[in-house]
Amino acid sequence: MRLYPTAASVHLALCGVAVACAGLLAGSGAVVGWGVAVVLGVAVARGATLVSVARVRAAGFEMVWRTAKRRVRVARGGEVTLSAELRNRDSLAARFVALRPVASGLLEVKVEPAEGEVPASGSLRVKLRVRAPRVGRHGVFGLALEVRGVPGLFEVPLTFANPLGVEVLPAPLFVSLRSPLGGRSRRGLDGLRSGRGRGEGDDLRELRDHRPGDPFKRIAWRASARRGKLLVREYEQEQRDTAWVILDGSVELWAGAPGTAPLDLLVDEAAALVSQHLRLGDRVGLAVVASRVLEWVPPARGPAHGARLLEALAHGASTYDRDRSDLDEQEVALRVLEHLRPLDARGLSDVRRSDLERLAQRATALTSKAPFAAPLPRGGSASERALRHYLYAFGVESPPRSEPERAAADAALVQALGRVAAERPRPTLVYVASPTPELVSSPLAAAIRKLARAGVTLRWVPAHVEPSLRAVDDGRPEAAALVRAMATRARHERERGERALSRLGVRTQAARARQGPPKAGAGATSLALGPGARGGGAGER
Repeated sequence: MRLYPTAASVHLALCGVAVACAGLLAGSGAVVGWGVAVVLGVAVARGATLVSVARVRAAGFEMVWRTAKRRVRVARGGEVTLSAELRNRDSLAARFVALRPVASGLLEVKVEPAEGEVPASGSLRVKLRVRAPRVGRHGVFGLALEVRGVPGLFEVPLTFANPLGVEVLPAPLFVSLRSPLGGRSRRGLDGLRSGRGRGEGDDLRELRDHRPGDPFKRIAWRASARRGKLLVREYEQEQRDTAWVILDGSVELWAGAPGTAPLDLLVDEAAALVSQHLRLGDRVGLAVVASRVLEWVPPARGPAHGARLLEALAHGASTYDRDRSDLDEQEVALRVLEHLRPLDARGLSDVRRSDLERLAQRATALTSKAPFAAPLPRGGSASERALRHYLYAFGVESPPRSEPERAAADAALVQALGRVAAERPRPTLVYVASPTPELVSSPLAAAIRKLARAGVTLRWVPAHVEPSLRAVDDGRPEAAALVRAMATRARHERERGERALSRLGVRTQAARARQGPPKAGAGATSLALGPGARGGGAGER
């Protein structure tokens, strides 16, 4: 139990020492006794505070959440109100002078009331307003309050470890999946369902009599020989699109304030595109790539598939894997140690900081009680994977790696485009949510031409990577000049990339994340790839 003096106690102790020194210099025993009495009074007040707080803790001073769920869901940029209760089973009231949330750094949390009193044998309700600027799994770990003793000269911080998870999801798709699907809304969606019709498909519809103008390659020669007349194969074709969204989840795109980083905006844009095509009855697939493929969801349709896409968009670009995190094994262990100590029955008193295997065992035992059922991240050893899994399951922040992975991400993007082109059913629309390349490499140009030959419409959704002057809050002119120079450089690189893509017939346009279908010519970059390209986008229907 740590005890901190207030300003009043410090001043009173200094005053007592000064009076005692003055009495010694003046040779006055009464003055010396008065000064010593003041210092002793401060010491007695310290002891009384320790006894008072120890009594409160022994009687049962606790914090509980007023919700049965250990996890809440909220759209990115939204706000959720959590309710908690401080309970005091002591016969004396406990006054606190500060109440602070203990939560992930990627959440903005405000507590009401900030100070007050928990009545004797009573409780006090507390509200936490949580704003979520970034997608992912984040934790609210509990509350920390500073209790003031009866004399009011010392304060003791008390921490209540009671983890609760806040799952932050992309706003456009999250709102779309939560919208009602009955009554009038259901009738509106029925008109957007996919259908099947005659066309250049893969599935056989029927055998019919030959008509003038039918190509000879469709003649069913064996069936015609058996029936004694020419028969033609009629194929079925999906009248809805098979759309793919490829999201660039490179770690450097997380750079910036939470909520305004390039990847924050790209995730919302990708979610808006997925939501728009699902509502139109299209099949939708998703790929999240960085230095490797992070998520790959084959195309399908329906609410269940939409929920799967929502999970992949929210957590696919997380930074808990060893190759995407800025924390090494020792730093991960330190964070686990700090978070696990108040939850452990023995306070980790029997675990040394250097004993990572035993710490991993203790962390694994408590991971089952975490608010999230997170996947096992990558790590160099079994103990490191277990420790990273603990951070992920409790929503403890893991910062992205500082080294960029642009070159590897470009190679992974090319591989993803080639893989999408070979997928079945054949794609008709492919969206790439990524920064425009400064120079179009030969592999990327080849992948674009391959999609063109397959009759696929490609749309490029560029990331906004220019720094803003709003990031400079100290008013220094040299800092503002640096931001302007960085913004100019980023703008020139983007323009150079647009020119490089334009040589392949590509035009780019700034994207804005939205809910519902975008207007024609807005929100995405349309790449008309050859005369066989289909215009099946939502803005072209």
